[in-house]
Amino acid sequence: MRVARLIVYVPISFLLSITLAAQQTATSSPQALQFLQRSLSALSGGQTLTDVTLSGTARRIAGSDDDTGTGVFKGLSSGAGRSDLSLSTGQRSEVANLTETTPAGAWSGPNRVSHAIAFHNLLTEPAWFFPAFAISRRLSTSGYVAAYVGHEIRDGQAVEHVSVSQNPPSQFPAGSLSFQHLTRVDFFLDSNTFLPSAITFNVHPDNDAGLDIPIEVRFFDYRGINGAQVPYHVQKYLNNSLTLDFQTQSVIFNSGITAGSFSL
Repeated sequence: MRVARLIVYVPISFLLSITLAAQQTATSSPQALQFLQRSLSALSGGQTLTDVTLSGTARRIAGSDDDTGTGVFKGLSSGAGRSDLSLSTGQRSEVANLTETTPAGAWSGPNRVSHAIAFHNLLTEPAWFFPAFAISRRLSTSGYVAAYVGHEIRDGQAVEHVSVSQNPPSQFPAGSLSFQHLTRVDFFLDSNTFLPSAITFNVHPDNDAGLDIPIEVRFFDYRGINGAQVPYHVQKYLNNSLTLDFQTQSVIFNSGITAGSFSL
C-alpha cells in the first residue's frame, strides 16, 4: 500500500508544478497592451494623475430602498478608492486600500459601524469609478496579464474587449487559478476613441469566494478637464440591477490625498 500511494502522489505533484509554472509565466497580448495604452493616453491627455476627487449627486438603489443625496469619490493611482454618500437615510462609506503590504477595506452604513471587506473582494479595482486609474495601475504594476478578447457590439456601441487578470503571487500557489479569476477585470473600450464605456468584474459573499456576483460599471458623458477625459456620469450595476447612479459636478486632480484617507 505504501508503494501505491507513492506512485499516485508523485504524478499529481508533477502535474501541479507544471500547471503553476504555466500560470505564473503567462504574458500579455501585444494588441491588448496597445489598446490599453491608447485608452490611457486618451483618458489622461498626457498628464500625470496621482489622485482624484469627484463630487456630485448620487442615487442609491438597494431592494426597496431608493435614496438620493450627494456623493464624494476619491481615488489614488497607486490603488485606493473611497466613496462617501450622504443620502436621505444617512451616511454610507466604503474604502479599499491596496497600497499597503496587506490590502484592506471596510464599509459602514447609517449607524457608522465599520465592517471589514473580505480579502477576496479587494482584488479587482478600488477606484472603479475612475477608469484612468484602473488602467494605469495595470500597465504600471508587474504581474498583470492582458488578453484581447475581441471586437464586440455592446449596448449598440462598437467596443474592443480587453480582459486583465493578475498572476498569483508566491504566497498563493495552491489557489493560483482562483486568484487569477478573483483579480479579473474586463474593459470595454470605444472602438473610435478608446475611452472605456464599461468595466466588469465580480464580487463574492464574504464566506464564499467561489460564488460570482457580477458588477458592471458604465461610463457616460466624458468631458475634458485640463486635457484629461472624465466620465461625468457613472452607473454601477450589481447582478444586472442598477445600484448606484452618480453625476459628477466637480473634479479635482492631484490635491495631495494620502493613503491615510482610505480608512474608516
